[in-house]
Amino acid sequence: MSPRMRKASDRTFSSLKIRNYRLYFVGQLVSVSGTWIQWVAQTSLIVYTLHKGGVVLGIATGLQFLPMFVGGMWGGIVADRYDKRTTLIWTQALQAVLAAVFGALVLTHVIQVWQIYLLAFLFGVVTVVDMPARQAFVSEMVGSAEVPNAVALNSAMFNSGRLAGPALAAILIKVFHGTGPAFLFNAASFAAVIIALWLMRPDELQRAPIAPRARGQLREGLAFMRKSQVLKDTLFVITIVATFGFNFTIVLPLMAKTNFHGGVGIYGLLSSIMAIGAIGGGLVVAGRKTPTMRYLIATGLAFGAAELIAAYMPSIALEAILLIPVGATSMMFLATANSTLQLSSPAIMRGRVMAVYSLLFVGGTAVGGPAAGWVSQTFGPRMGLAFGAVLSLLASGALWIRARNERVGRRGGATVVPITETSAMGDIAGDTPAPAAR
Repeated sequence: MSPRMRKASDRTFSSLKIRNYRLYFVGQLVSVSGTWIQWVAQTSLIVYTLHKGGVVLGIATGLQFLPMFVGGMWGGIVADRYDKRTTLIWTQALQAVLAAVFGALVLTHVIQVWQIYLLAFLFGVVTVVDMPARQAFVSEMVGSAEVPNAVALNSAMFNSGRLAGPALAAILIKVFHGTGPAFLFNAASFAAVIIALWLMRPDELQRAPIAPRARGQLREGLAFMRKSQVLKDTLFVITIVATFGFNFTIVLPLMAKTNFHGGVGIYGLLSSIMAIGAIGGGLVVAGRKTPTMRYLIATGLAFGAAELIAAYMPSIALEAILLIPVGATSMMFLATANSTLQLSSPAIMRGRVMAVYSLLFVGGTAVGGPAAGWVSQTFGPRMGLAFGAVLSLLASGALWIRARNERVGRRGGATVVPITETSAMGDIAGDTPAPAAR
């Protein structure tokens, strides 16, 4: 390997030199694979076993993300108020229990649609706390300088699980003639994250200051974000793209069945191929030092264009080829957006900022999921995919005209004075310096 290639490789994988993050990365890789196995199993259960259509699939997906849409900001307060490592151990354990219950209901042949709805909703309730805590915990493991690299590697890791998960799900469903064991596999996979968190060295974590319990913390977070133009613009484009452009778990299985006359195997193939592109996109971003607004908006435009073309591919082969750039640009967009938010927020506020990100990215599916299901069932899955692509292009294009030269990391005059026991509401002031992360 040449010195130049070695330097590029070291930069791309620099966060993995940190022991705590390395443990987390491996544990999450196992768990994410289990999560994608359950996604495929749940979709197969609804579409191919219970023979329900896009509306039921969309409602189940929407219910899983509805709690984040309603209560996401309170999850961010929990992430800022309590030790994130301990919080994550509890959330992973709760999700393992829910997956085990799901598997037991399927294996005993008593599963009904209302039970799927209930379990999807309960998974969403846990996610309200789990997702912002996970997002904010990244900076505690690696430090601010490595946040862009770690976020991009997380994206690559997520999609490695997304690559392996559907293939493993198809094998499990075929070998055991049903979806029950797939849910139990996911339940067991959460142990990998719990063990990784347990084995971490707490003294090597760069812990953010704990926000004390006080009134007004939700308003404090919202007031800070209103003062930062970079945060507002990033959250705007995430809202549109994530809500309407990222409904692949709904549209792809319907395309596999309706347009390509296949089953769970075709859906798994398309998901896995898209994940290959996403892994590549994550690694590309991991090699970049810092995010920029210009790069964020450009990846949003590229994603919308690739998704729009993919919506009208006439064959499985051409669809698979187009899903590679769709996957790559989607992860380049998400990793850049995530890093932009984290680097533009002080440590004590990061949980709340990432909760809004989680609310918009995940909670938006509570709106976009049923909408994509309805459009796909009424006008066809191709139109469901094209609908999200066009909205993604419009949002990214509008931001390119106005905000492409904004600088990431600048808080646009927004700083925060943490709430104390004697201050019910932290001050937001343009000329007060932000406290240094401890």
